[in-house]
Amino acid sequence: MSISPQQFLLGVILIACSCSSPPEVIEKPPLEVEVVKLKTESIQLEKDFVAQIYGKVDIPIRARAEGYLEGIHFQEGRMVRKGELLYTINSDPFQEGVNTANSELASAKVKLTQAENDLNRYRPLAEINAISEKDLDAAIANRDAAKAMVSAAEAKVRYQGIQLSYTQIKSPIDGLIGKTNAKIGEFVGRDPNPVILNVVSLIDSIRVEFFLSENDYLSIFKEYQEEHRKLQDNPSNVKLILADGSLFDQTGKVDFINRQIDASSGTILIQSTFPNPDRLIRPGQFARVRVPIQNVENGVLVPQRAVSEFQGKFFVFKVGEENKIVQQGIEVAGNYRDYFLVKSGLEANDLVVWEAIQKVAVGQEILPKEVVFQSQYKD
Repeated sequence: MSISPQQFLLGVILIACSCSSPPEVIEKPPLEVEVVKLKTESIQLEKDFVAQIYGKVDIPIRARAEGYLEGIHFQEGRMVRKGELLYTINSDPFQEGVNTANSELASAKVKLTQAENDLNRYRPLAEINAISEKDLDAAIANRDAAKAMVSAAEAKVRYQGIQLSYTQIKSPIDGLIGKTNAKIGEFVGRDPNPVILNVVSLIDSIRVEFFLSENDYLSIFKEYQEEHRKLQDNPSNVKLILADGSLFDQTGKVDFINRQIDASSGTILIQSTFPNPDRLIRPGQFARVRVPIQNVENGVLVPQRAVSEFQGKFFVFKVGEENKIVQQGIEVAGNYRDYFLVKSGLEANDLVVWEAIQKVAVGQEILPKEVVFQSQYKD
């Protein structure tokens, strides 16, 4: 019986396969994964609120006299001293008023002199009954009326002098003056023309105003009531975050809380004061204030980078028994710097994955490499 070449080749292959050993299975070592060990700390939770900045004192410079603006005597955006001349208004109409009042005063004094002379002549005559008591009484009444006229004329002179003084507008305080709202030649002092010509601000310290929601207000003040303290009696502990994200180097103190909740917005106005020695902060700036809201003893902290969120639920990958990955749901109580404060789900000394969490899966065995989390938060 002859064998074909194809049958011979097939037989050789079958013999070779029956004589070879089964392939060896090579197991991969567990993946090395960086993990952090959770710790507990006594922390102070803080919350940021949008705020607006004002000067310690912001005084509008008003034109109290109507007229054409004749002079501007300051440099905009610079410091001015108390009593320094800022603006002058055309004083001619007011000077005429002073002149008229002085003329009326002089006339009243002449009449007073005449009335006193008449009275001095009548008194000796009345003593010898050369004139009647009625004539003496009339002379006394004329003298008193003349005195009253002099007093009225002097008051008018003072009034006209005050009106004249309004044509020279001076700074009421030492402070920083802004941009003028009126130019030389404009008629000022009557709407719609400029009445407020400028504003002078005292900025060696600043007022920062912000609003708390009713819930925030209640939570903050319940905490302070539990500690038997009042917010306005606390040391300076309010922080100011500037528009560029930097932290202002001075801390502030709450010194005013409005008497009521705004019914339309459900918020309450809070004011805090910050020292501003370098005059870096200017009125009108927007910023954020960071207010302590709660002290937590032995709070469990987990880095925010280690936490995943899905449909409002938070979870982490925790190292379980035999170094296998477990997905652990957690309840977050709030933010603290670049951590989450854990309300439930994790305990101190738990190991959680914080790097390459997308490379691990539930049930996977890993080789945990414990590292120390370095916070990137800057106070």
